[in-house]
Amino acid sequence: MSDTLRAPHAPLLDLVDGSGLAEEIEAYLATLPAPARPSRPYVSPLGSTLQPWNAGYPLPRRTLLDRVVRRPARPADVTVAGHLTLTSRYLTAHGWLQGAMWDAAGRVCLLGAQAAVLAHGYGTPYTVRRARAQVMEVLHATGRPVDSPDAYNDHPTTTRADVHQLLAHAATRALHLGI
Repeated sequence: MSDTLRAPHAPLLDLVDGSGLAEEIEAYLATLPAPARPSRPYVSPLGSTLQPWNAGYPLPRRTLLDRVVRRPARPADVTVAGHLTLTSRYLTAHGWLQGAMWDAAGRVCLLGAQAAVLAHGYGTPYTVRRARAQVMEVLHATGRPVDSPDAYNDHPTTTRADVHQLLAHAATRALHLGI
């Protein structure tokens, strides 16, 4: 049996007879493209960028007629699920509060966040009423029978995370209902 033909369990180095075959293989492998890396999200070493609470939603724009007659822009169309998502984002951006609609620092309660989203031109009062109905449905379905979402917001055991989770469940419910 020759030195280059050994059993399959023999180490690779034993197969090389010093004729330059190893260098030739390494040169060939160097010309091949690098293997694909596993897909991982890119994380910038410089940090992250904050996005506005209304990112991904169109800004309400005043038309020329709106400017001439000095009226506010027409509200941007937002679904009930979109309104609940924006409410949660607004709470994240400005802070959450219990016992008042807003404070001097800009923090808001659940109702204050919904009012702020509406005041920024997202949806209509009808959208807000339907969104509050979805929140009430989730509260009652999860065994928290309260008179209003505001009573739940102001309950001493309620946390900011509870409010965000409530809004997420209500948004999911509204999305499944197509509203």
